[in-house]
Amino acid sequence: MAQTWFITGVSSGLGRSMTEQLLARGDRVAGTVRKLDVMADLKAQYRDRLWLAELDVTDFAAIPRVVNAAFGTLGRIDVVVNNAGYGLFGPAEALSDEQVYHQINTNLVAPIQVARAALPYLRAQQGGRIIAISTYGGQAAQPGGSLYHASKWGMEGFFDALHGEAAFFDIGVTIVEPGGARTGFRKAASSQAAELDAYRGTPVGSIRARLEDQSHPPIGDPDKMAAAIIASAGQYPAQKRLVLGSDAYGFIQKALTERLAAVEIQKETAASTDIEPGH
Repeated sequence: MAQTWFITGVSSGLGRSMTEQLLARGDRVAGTVRKLDVMADLKAQYRDRLWLAELDVTDFAAIPRVVNAAFGTLGRIDVVVNNAGYGLFGPAEALSDEQVYHQINTNLVAPIQVARAALPYLRAQQGGRIIAISTYGGQAAQPGGSLYHASKWGMEGFFDALHGEAAFFDIGVTIVEPGGARTGFRKAASSQAAELDAYRGTPVGSIRARLEDQSHPPIGDPDKMAAAIIASAGQYPAQKRLVLGSDAYGFIQKALTERLAAVEIQKETAASTDIEPGH
């Protein structure tokens, strides 16, 4: 049965691939872009099955207007995908205030606002699915990505809690954690990276070189990732987290193993701060 999807950031990357695959199989897509003309080819091909709206996700007042318009025009929307986002890398102290706020607003606050705007509709229709595109960096942090990780760890905390809140209304929530994919992510991120002489020769200092390294392209296939995300929407109950890419699995498994080990050795010292029985 054909479904209707709402996806932010459909002009490129996973958003574009998802949109193309969904339309090809007969679904409808409500997509947001910053410039409508970049979707002219798909619009001409699929016409009414592709509903488009201009949206800068950092314009928080516009988010509910766009979500309301999408539900008002298309009726039931089965799946809401928070896809729009980008990477910001470089020494934490070198980032401008504007860069800090824009990263957090785009990657964290915007997905929260999209979900909040959609939830009343999903409750009223007695079900649906919310998908949040995070990254393995939402579980594992690396030097040079402090703000990017902050935005994704925050996103994961919000949608992890929402998973439990929304389940009562038959609304599933899935957090997607892709590894590196052959999209334009690295190129856009490398243009954001700042440099400071003090960090040369450190892990942070080499971040731009790693982002621009063409000799080791990402191993992730964005079309396969998009297909896996689409397939996840048909799983019941909703899978809370979906890891995509062997690199993502490796980073997350290592980070969680180390984190758990660090917690387990503190069992006794953690309990030492409890109030004594009988007091």
